[in-house]
Amino acid sequence: MDNKLDWTHPEPLWNKNSKLPSFEPLSQSIRTDVVVVGAGITGITTAYLLAKEGKNVTLIESSSILNGTTGHTTAKVTAQHGLIYDELINHFGEEHAALYLQAQTDAISSMEKDIQELNISCQWERQPSILYATTAEGAQKLEKEREAYRRLGVAEESITDLSFSVDETGVLPMGNQAQFHPLLYLSSILEEFLNLGGQVYEQTTAVKVIEGENVLVKTDQEADVTCDQLVICTHFPFHDGKGFYFSRMHADRSYVIAIEPENEWKGGMYLSVDEPKRSIRSIEFEGKTVLLIGGESHRTGEGGDNSFHYRALEEFANRTFGIKTKLFQWSSQDLTTLDKIPYIGPIRKNNKQVYLATGFRKWGMTNSRVAGELLTDYIMGRESLYHGVFAPSRFKADPSIKEFMKSNIDVASHLVEGKLELVGTRPEALLKGEGAVIQWKGERAGAYKDENGELYVLDTTCTHMGCEVEWNSAEHSWDCPCHGSRFSYDGHVMEGPAKQPLKKIAYSDTNEVRHIPESDEVNEEQTDQQ
Repeated sequence: MDNKLDWTHPEPLWNKNSKLPSFEPLSQSIRTDVVVVGAGITGITTAYLLAKEGKNVTLIESSSILNGTTGHTTAKVTAQHGLIYDELINHFGEEHAALYLQAQTDAISSMEKDIQELNISCQWERQPSILYATTAEGAQKLEKEREAYRRLGVAEESITDLSFSVDETGVLPMGNQAQFHPLLYLSSILEEFLNLGGQVYEQTTAVKVIEGENVLVKTDQEADVTCDQLVICTHFPFHDGKGFYFSRMHADRSYVIAIEPENEWKGGMYLSVDEPKRSIRSIEFEGKTVLLIGGESHRTGEGGDNSFHYRALEEFANRTFGIKTKLFQWSSQDLTTLDKIPYIGPIRKNNKQVYLATGFRKWGMTNSRVAGELLTDYIMGRESLYHGVFAPSRFKADPSIKEFMKSNIDVASHLVEGKLELVGTRPEALLKGEGAVIQWKGERAGAYKDENGELYVLDTTCTHMGCEVEWNSAEHSWDCPCHGSRFSYDGHVMEGPAKQPLKKIAYSDTNEVRHIPESDEVNEEQTDQQ
């Protein structure tokens, strides 16, 4: 493995040696039973399960399949979602918590059944999942979670210490969980979807939804799709449907490095409960045991110098395991709902045409299967024990109101602080490959100088709701701290809820500045929210 990789362009390990098919953009308007928008693990799983039911399903993706959050996961397939079950019992009761646990456990079994029936080679391996603490406070939290496990009937495991050296103060295992290679798994699921008659279109962005007798999905290809039901699996819903999802979730970024360790690895999947959190699991790669070390989570747009987070993971990995070689590094973005349970179901209460799945809080491997099965039940007209737990229309007083208020206070503070920020950097001072917030004509702007010395100057006002974006030095992107929108260095949308690019500023040494309009279209999202 070449140790002189270009770390300014992070690449997940999963992409290496994974051969994924490519598909043409939608070229003409079509009619189908169900449209699934978003070809990550949730979209592909949902499309596959609906096709198995005999539905005519069309899957569309704005870029390339499996290029989003799924391709940037650590791929732990587990019901142990951090310190969640004590919290769920306290907020919603034991029955609610038990249903959440059972849904995740069922998801693992369903995935394993597909792997066996379709003979999928994807390094599926049952492993214990283990939470560990490094402080007295963390140990107390683990004991509360242990009691929650007892109340929910989780089998006790005999693991009492870690297989690596840290100053741990307690461990809490959950046995018989799993890990795998997600792209190898999903490429086979996608192949089976195609065998069942499914259609896939890449480089096709859904831009508008019109509900009526049928659902009309308009795309950027001057070709529309008419369907009976629409399923939105686009990480952040591209269509809000007056559900105000932008105000009911927040976006976090986290980081992963892949290393070949010096120390022997003895197995297991691990997650610390104290800050800074550390996630650890192994994968076989090119005949070697490689460790995936993750963590350093922070709100999108609030991470400071993002390259710091990779360095912090390297320091931990070197101290704990030793590093023979650093192979890969990448980051991901995840959405968390007000009560930490995903939104899966009708976009509005009693709506039977448009469905969504979002807010997986970093636990997308099992929740994607939960989503696929629940959405299939909805569309096939079947009841499920789990519908009420994940229904997007729910709004629990505890803790939802508190989190709703906190989230929107944070947005308001970013709106004010971003506008008042004083900066002194000028574009000429930037080095090649460097970006920064600058002051231009007395106003805040953003600039990036590429490796050829070409300068990109942008208005840093997010086109979603007017917050000020911040420079992400690790991914060379502009990130919004309010609702998690992300833009490339030249202003194009990378992640929603924003739909329109950042405005470009024509920079010249004559101190003249003008805004170049990207589109004459009105920002539909902003119009809906006013």
